[in-house]
Amino acid sequence: MFIADLRKDFYQQLIGKRILVLVNYDLDAICASKILQALFRCDNVIYSIVPIMGLAAMRRAYSEHRGDIRYVLLVNCGGCIDIVDVLQPDQDVVFFICDSHRPYDVCNVYSDGQVRILGEMNRNENIPAFEDIFQDSDNESGDEDEEDVDDAGYNEDGGGSDSDGGGGAPKPANNRIQRIEQRLLRRRERKAWQERRLTLMFEYAQYAYYGSSSALSIFELAWRMSKDSLDLLWWAIVGVTEQKLLGKVESASYTLLIEKLQSHVSRLTNKASDQAIQTSVKIVFESDLQLALFRHWSVLDSLRYSYYPACRLKLWTHKGDKQMNELLVDMGLPLVQAKQTFNAMDLVLRREFYEKIEKFAEKYNMPDVTYASFVLQYGYRNKYSAADYVYSMLAILESVRQDRLPEACFLQSMDALSRGKKAILDEGIDLCKTLLTTIFKQVQTCLEMHQIRSAGPFLYLVLQEEVSFFSCPYGLLLLARFLLRAHVAVSRNRRAQELPLIAVAPIDLARGISLLAGVPPVCEDSRHFFAKAFEEAGNRSGAVISQDFFETAVIQIKQSDCTKFLDALTVMLS
Repeated sequence: MFIADLRKDFYQQLIGKRILVLVNYDLDAICASKILQALFRCDNVIYSIVPIMGLAAMRRAYSEHRGDIRYVLLVNCGGCIDIVDVLQPDQDVVFFICDSHRPYDVCNVYSDGQVRILGEMNRNENIPAFEDIFQDSDNESGDEDEEDVDDAGYNEDGGGSDSDGGGGAPKPANNRIQRIEQRLLRRRERKAWQERRLTLMFEYAQYAYYGSSSALSIFELAWRMSKDSLDLLWWAIVGVTEQKLLGKVESASYTLLIEKLQSHVSRLTNKASDQAIQTSVKIVFESDLQLALFRHWSVLDSLRYSYYPACRLKLWTHKGDKQMNELLVDMGLPLVQAKQTFNAMDLVLRREFYEKIEKFAEKYNMPDVTYASFVLQYGYRNKYSAADYVYSMLAILESVRQDRLPEACFLQSMDALSRGKKAILDEGIDLCKTLLTTIFKQVQTCLEMHQIRSAGPFLYLVLQEEVSFFSCPYGLLLLARFLLRAHVAVSRNRRAQELPLIAVAPIDLARGISLLAGVPPVCEDSRHFFAKAFEEAGNRSGAVISQDFFETAVIQIKQSDCTKFLDALTVMLS
């Protein structure tokens, strides 16, 4: 069931209670849980935050805490599965779901109160009506009971006689025929209903996509309770920006969210001015560039290793490199300056940088190089864009190693949001430079070696070497997204932009396990069909796969089963 009044039906239910918060490994979820932490501390709510990466971790975390809690909050997880069926909770346990993944599982939507989804039902999500997908079990068993009664009646009549000596058809026989006809009619109606249900459920669940940011939803709860602040707003902005940079939302949806956030920025800024509060924190709305980390990197490196300018200028080629130098000449930016860290450049060149790159964007085929965003300023010299936070936190989250557990990466990524822990944020930025450089070099190698193959209905890449950055879901998705756009930029095949890409990377060569991730075609939005397609291909091929992640475009697969899995997928999609 949906709950629209989050203050009354969600937050006030938790005060004085103990709550288990299960948080998915993504930045929007981390930002949402950071806002929740601030709210819980205000009202002394006892909580336990447990990061989870998939269904197995969810079952394990719930099993460990089930004896102590009666309220569970799921952040960016649990919405798309039948949570009661998966966790088998006691009747008095209540689950609150704040999940940006879509589509919601219909059992959660029509739960009688044990599962409560934060927010209102969105008509655009085309959730099937209750009566179209659920049928009263009493009605289903009614026909069978009636059939048994009819059969018993027929036997008691001794098989039924054709006449009773009067010449006319006996009344019991007529009644029996009517009942048989009614039963056959009900069977046809039930069969038609079941076929209609299958069609409705297929149309509803065939594509996976994303809804509004969970961090923004939790921030708006804080706003309605008059407990919002610039820090909480900034965390919501970072959550929304993550959706934009990772291609989870369309441009039109992002623009609407930005307008909403801008009104909150104006309100809180004016509130601070009216109350004469002296604060060193300031959030500024301004256009940002699709140049990753350029404020903390050199212009040359940011241009080369950001997927948008790299794919537009084909910077992995000699011709592309020459074009980039021509762009710098047109901008009046000497190569010596372009190789320096942005903050070390001449002040005049820094001030003119935005204006110049916008001026020549059309000439160099980069019409969308700018987008609306926000910048956080605090202290004298600290200035970070929302994208800087996203890249830094993403690199920290994906920096899992043998001596560095995923839980540690999660907590450090959350710490990067705190202004008092600037060193962690800067460390993440340096780590992300390495990540982006590694992705670019891998893309360059794949294109030069012609490693991207066409299977007909999709493109695919199989990496042979184990690379730590590509052993985590988002690292592999970033590579696949960059690679698909780079391939489309150089491909002579007109259909290339209509094809999705599937990337496979080994994550444990010793055990023979690989990570497989899919990205939708360049010409389409963020909706994808990979969840259903991967499940069906696994069933048809007999490949050993694990669909454990909440990101349904990512699965684990046995390395030796990759070929037959991709073959089955090809046959299915052809």
